[in-house]
Amino acid sequence: MTDYQSGREALGERLRELRTEAGLQGKELAERLGWQRSKVSRLENGKQTATAADLEAWALALDAPAAVPDLHSRLRGLESQQRSWRRQLATGHRAVQDRYVAEYRRTATIRGYEATVIPGLFQTPDYARHVLILNAELMQSPRDTDEAVNARMRRQEVLYEGDKTFRVLVWEGALHAHVGPPEVMAGQMDRLIGLIGLPQIELGIVPFGARLRLTPKHGFWVFDEERVVVETINTEFTLESSEDVALYGRVWERLDESAVYGQQARRLIGRARASLDLG
Repeated sequence: MTDYQSGREALGERLRELRTEAGLQGKELAERLGWQRSKVSRLENGKQTATAADLEAWALALDAPAAVPDLHSRLRGLESQQRSWRRQLATGHRAVQDRYVAEYRRTATIRGYEATVIPGLFQTPDYARHVLILNAELMQSPRDTDEAVNARMRRQEVLYEGDKTFRVLVWEGALHAHVGPPEVMAGQMDRLIGLIGLPQIELGIVPFGARLRLTPKHGFWVFDEERVVVETINTEFTLESSEDVALYGRVWERLDESAVYGQQARRLIGRARASLDLG
């Protein structure tokens, strides 16, 4: 599954959502548009790439013209493996979260590393809200915070699907980066502790004092050993060459050599929680 296909499926899910919100069956919408029923099905299932005209017609047929900018933004996001955050967030953060939902649903094994923030898969709603607000302020993007938080929480449903494995490393510094008030951070630390021990999740913490074979580096995610997603401040990159995937795999393995798991990880998370001024 390529990043492009995941984005196309996420767009299809949004189209289906608009149709069901309007109370129409696929056949009824096809009749309104003058299309074959099969076209509606292909678009909703990510089997066909919509044109800008298709998306506008779809929204107008459902009496939802306000959805057109968001749909066009999602379509533009399919165009390149190097995706500007400014373009992706032109209509808010929800579209990006929806695309990740589709990506995770199609992935069996995920290896990730984050150095500055708690991974989105593990965030509490309150922590996610503060992160998304800070990002929206930085990028000067529309505030669709409630929808984006809900989409991020839907993304976490994959954590409890038994056919997936999540091997995630977090630099200890991310535990001490206070993106929200103390009570929000305390709830986030409790959430991390609760994830340790789940059979499908391997959560490792790379401690401050660990002997490292390389410096902490930026965050990245490896999907099924086929592609790597790297986020910078202004751009999201998808890397699919075997050389790039192997390189990031080696980086992850070297960081993993310095990571602690289980009770040792709990202690580090607990130490971060104890440092909070909860009054």
